[in-house]
Amino acid sequence: MHALSLHGAGLGLRREHVSGLRTGIPDAIDFFELAPENWLEMGGRRRRDLEAIAAQRPIVVHGLSLNLGGLAPLDVAFLKRVKRFLDQYEIELFTEHLSWCGDDGHLYDLLPIPFTSDAVHHVATRIRQTQNILERRIAIENASYYVAPSIAELSEQDFIRAVLDEADCDLHLDVNNVYVNAINHRYDPHAFIDAMPSARIVYLHVAGHYHEADDLIIDTHGAPVIDPVWSMLEYTYACKGKRPTLLERDFNIPPLADLLPEIERIRKLQSHAAKVGHAA
Repeated sequence: MHALSLHGAGLGLRREHVSGLRTGIPDAIDFFELAPENWLEMGGRRRRDLEAIAAQRPIVVHGLSLNLGGLAPLDVAFLKRVKRFLDQYEIELFTEHLSWCGDDGHLYDLLPIPFTSDAVHHVATRIRQTQNILERRIAIENASYYVAPSIAELSEQDFIRAVLDEADCDLHLDVNNVYVNAINHRYDPHAFIDAMPSARIVYLHVAGHYHEADDLIIDTHGAPVIDPVWSMLEYTYACKGKRPTLLERDFNIPPLADLLPEIERIRKLQSHAAKVGHAA
């Protein structure tokens, strides 16, 4: 596993919370995550806020628009801007979705990549190019999806493993996405987590979702984490070791104080995993 100094429980940095953070960052929050698209080359008060936060807590960058699975050429100019940002704020970890989101323009959605051997080679090449430009290993996140590509040659888990091996990159394991996909596509989420290579897992997400029907849930990041997802996180720590874990809340954003109990719950699960001997 690629060693990081990052540890503990984190929260997505939302502008709704920045004013409150000026008076002090709660001890429960060990790090923050942000989307570079929302913060690159920011000036004025926003830049000063980010500089103050970065001086107190590590930052993780989680991209939204790199389009790793797309056919259009990688946006090298964007990646160079990201690299400057990572260097400026001494950011160790950049992660991106294992999906595609652009064609002639940005599609503003994260769409599934066909699980084929050709797609493995295509995506792995783009990941290696990204790592060369950023001069860092990156981690790819397992994405939620709602229609399984009909031309699939591999299972989702085998596709992810093949990309990780060929690209020689790390895994950003989104536990909620595993649960969402397991319900929507009717597979065993525990078996999926078992199949993920422990040595490549560097980072985790948990989040809430929207229950549309018994066989359809939508990955919204707009609600509290439900008990089955907490159980999946505990299972992940037990079989893969504890990793830095972020609470995502991107919609229906409550006051910061309302999110702290969920962050504390992550920390308690991590502490329990360490006590029973499953720490990495």
